[in-house]
Amino acid sequence: MSTLPTPPAPVDRSKRILPAAPKSAGLVMVGFTVLLYLVELVDVLLHGTLDREGIVPRTLGGLDGVVWAPLLHGSWAHLFANTIPVLVFGFLAMAGGIVRWVAVTVLIWAVSGLGVWLTGDTNTVTIGASGLAFGWLAYLLVRGLFNRSLGQLTVAAVLLVIWGGTLWGLLPGQSGISWQAHLFGAIGGIVAAWLASRAEGSKLKKTPGNLAV
Repeated sequence: MSTLPTPPAPVDRSKRILPAAPKSAGLVMVGFTVLLYLVELVDVLLHGTLDREGIVPRTLGGLDGVVWAPLLHGSWAHLFANTIPVLVFGFLAMAGGIVRWVAVTVLIWAVSGLGVWLTGDTNTVTIGASGLAFGWLAYLLVRGLFNRSLGQLTVAAVLLVIWGGTLWGLLPGQSGISWQAHLFGAIGGIVAAWLASRAEGSKLKKTPGNLAV
């Protein structure tokens, strides 16, 4: 009986801190950010018409805003404020690969938007990518706990120190800021991290061990 050479240990992508293909990940995030700027430019040229397509809580006509709201911003200043968090958090959230990032993003997008639609203030229109950014941040903050990764926890701590002040947006307070979008975005990110850790754990369990013949 001979033993086959021990195959290399599978790469546990759940513990990655940076994307495996950083250039591609960077291009995706830059492309997404450019899209946000193009949408805002069109909105300015249309004198704010697009902003009306945001989320209007508990109205059937405002439900489609769940799809459009993260792409819309009330002003250039609003968009500028979201740009760096979107770029940084979105890039780091791509460590598990583009397919997983898409799934995580879709989940956060939906949970944040539906949460606003269900609980937002009456007669308001909610727009902006901050709910998505909060979701990515929450995803990054808790994935290290689920994955038991010291590296990811360290990065999460740095992110918390740099952007920790924005967490106040999770609570009712400043007028004009949708704490609902932030809160439900964060919930979506936590759920996404939990589901991703379970999926990765299932894959590792299915990885075959050494074969003997």
